[in-house]
Amino acid sequence: MDTHATREHTPLELERDVVVVGAGPAGLMAARRLARAGRSVAVLEARDRVGGRTWSDTVDGAWLEIGGQWVSPDQTELLGLLDELGKETYPRYRDGESVYVGADGTRTRYTGDRFPVGETTAAEMERLIEILDGLVAEIGVREPWAHPLARELDTISFHHWLRSQSDDAEACDNIGLFIAGGMLTKPAHAFSALQAVLMAASAGSFSHLVDEDFILDRRVVGGMQSVSLAMAAELGDDVHLSTPVRTVRRDDEGVTVVSDRVVVRARRVVMAVPPNLYSRVSFEPPLPRRQHQLHQHLSLGLVIKVHAVYPTPFWREDGLSGTCFGAGRLVQEVYDNTNHGDTRGTLVGFVSDEKADAMFRLSADERRAAILAGIAEYLGDAALEPEVYFESDWGSEEWTRGAYAASFDLGGLHRYGADQAAPVGPIHWACSDLAAEGYQHVDGALRSGRAVAETLLAELGEPAAARAA
Repeated sequence: MDTHATREHTPLELERDVVVVGAGPAGLMAARRLARAGRSVAVLEARDRVGGRTWSDTVDGAWLEIGGQWVSPDQTELLGLLDELGKETYPRYRDGESVYVGADGTRTRYTGDRFPVGETTAAEMERLIEILDGLVAEIGVREPWAHPLARELDTISFHHWLRSQSDDAEACDNIGLFIAGGMLTKPAHAFSALQAVLMAASAGSFSHLVDEDFILDRRVVGGMQSVSLAMAAELGDDVHLSTPVRTVRRDDEGVTVVSDRVVVRARRVVMAVPPNLYSRVSFEPPLPRRQHQLHQHLSLGLVIKVHAVYPTPFWREDGLSGTCFGAGRLVQEVYDNTNHGDTRGTLVGFVSDEKADAMFRLSADERRAAILAGIAEYLGDAALEPEVYFESDWGSEEWTRGAYAASFDLGGLHRYGADQAAPVGPIHWACSDLAAEGYQHVDGALRSGRAVAETLLAELGEPAAARAA
């Protein structure tokens, strides 16, 4: 794998069938499938590592999954690849009671997959889940913009739609948590009910999203980034790191992709980066107006993923699973994130959207104190003194600039959704942000990468000497 960060001589010039921009799971899957079919590829990655929004690293002696990490039973593309690569998974720790902090600040220990709320609120939550499950079943995940209800649901925010369905504020806030804070990491007033339905549909149902034992089921031994590392190892020197692409020039014969270090002449290019990064590249000639417009209606959310490592998983001694929820709290979700075979205990918590804005106005010490106090609301004062504390802030990462994935603003999905993955001549698009099933997850990235590779093989033809995929 080419890892040299700079070169003072003339950029390396390559000719390939396909050049892939981005070495995350989508780009690497596309390149892997193409290479196995006998097509020549080059992968250009701006970062000094592969993996995109998956990243495992050691911080102050603690091994942390800084990016995406969980595997759920519906993620069959990812599960199949894990089997193929010989990688093992292990379950998230979930024995014992969970903790819920209600709208009035009351802390309650509970078991099961439903919050311990009052009878009326519980009934309202069940009713809202049933309505959303019905919409998911009716609208589906592939073309939500084509449904007769698309415009109606896309021009009302998820916040206001929930309140049009119920006058129980706690029920609405709790349901909103699973989409707004837990997935899109935007305030529920910033995205549409249709976008919420798509998010739920991508996981199979809204019921799946409210079941943390389903959606946050397992982790990969060795970390999720190891999946990308394994795919990149197969591609070897065809992966070029520290190589941000500056220009994509297209003509009747294909494309020329220009970076500071490598220039690739190819028949096709796959842009396998988040949509908010498309504007970092100069396209010559410019992309069509439709693409320019739709890209301006897509944006990533904001979340602080907080890692706190303790000498032992102290919460387990108190009969707690480490799973905690509070829609109105600073830290809305907490989970036991202890690593496979580790004697220390690790908690992971999430501070999303406007709450994250407020935290970033504080100094680092003030932010740490506030967030740890938020975790201690659930698990007690022992949470205040971790051995290692680290904040994953993807919003400040140069080649990501947000988390977890891009979503449309109000009205954007029904207006532009059908066009978001449409090729522009030799330019194709692939990323988890554009996926149907597995949207904003590694599974969706892999599906997107495989799909674009199959499209390109159909266009270019699969060589007779292709290796078995």
